[in-house]
Amino acid sequence: MDYPKDARRLRETFFASDDQLLTMLMGGEVYVPGVDPLLLWNMAKELDLPIGLHVVGGPIIREIMEKLIPHYTDKHLFIHMTEMSDAVWDRASETGAHVSLSVPIEMQMRHGMPPIQKAIDMGMNPSLSSDVEVTMTADFFTQMRSTITLQRALANQRALDAGMEKAPALLDARKVLEFATINGAKGLKLDHKTGSLTPGKEADIIILDATALNVAPLNNAAGAVVTLMERSNVETVLVAGHIRKWKGTLIGHDIAALRDRITASRDYLFEATKTAIPLYR
Repeated sequence: MDYPKDARRLRETFFASDDQLLTMLMGGEVYVPGVDPLLLWNMAKELDLPIGLHVVGGPIIREIMEKLIPHYTDKHLFIHMTEMSDAVWDRASETGAHVSLSVPIEMQMRHGMPPIQKAIDMGMNPSLSSDVEVTMTADFFTQMRSTITLQRALANQRALDAGMEKAPALLDARKVLEFATINGAKGLKLDHKTGSLTPGKEADIIILDATALNVAPLNNAAGAVVTLMERSNVETVLVAGHIRKWKGTLIGHDIAALRDRITASRDYLFEATKTAIPLYR
């Protein structure tokens, strides 16, 4: 592969249509050694692709992002946005760029404080993303719960320190549910076909068990999903109208065989690097 020029071949060969199950996004990272990010961004413009990049806190990335301010567009998807200057945030908001937060990873991997309150104060509507599945669980119940509890922790602490009148409003569960669904579709420019249960869109549907004991009695649907549910509540999943999970069981996958392959891969890597498996510590 000839990086990044091979993006043209990939676009033409596999992603000629944007109306398919898998669509293409151009990686536009600003920290790739020897690669001018504007080369990536301009190629995305040429190929009519959205641009995704990880914007992780620190003076080096902040300085680069400030220099690139004139080139932000509404096709940019900025992931994390930790420790960024007001100038970067102002330009992102002005151009309609999208921000996606990976709250558990940002807290776990020293990216800086997740800027959930900054996004809210800017009037932006972020989405949620999992980022690094091998470091922290990727399920979206964890993403939603981390987001709402962090924002409320910050707001509640400000109320304790300076009084209720100085504290931001508490983030509500319905808003977080939007972060996890329709906002993600908007950030990827796919909200015309997915992200909400709307006539004419694809049947991308997750059916949750609201009769399970962990949410009984059901008093508020959004509140139950965001603050109480977890993966065991996912009963049925449809992707573009095709059933992928039915009554709690994945369809068309040999989970035991997949687990064996994952374990074998782990064993190979640990053996090759002479690393002991730290199972109990």
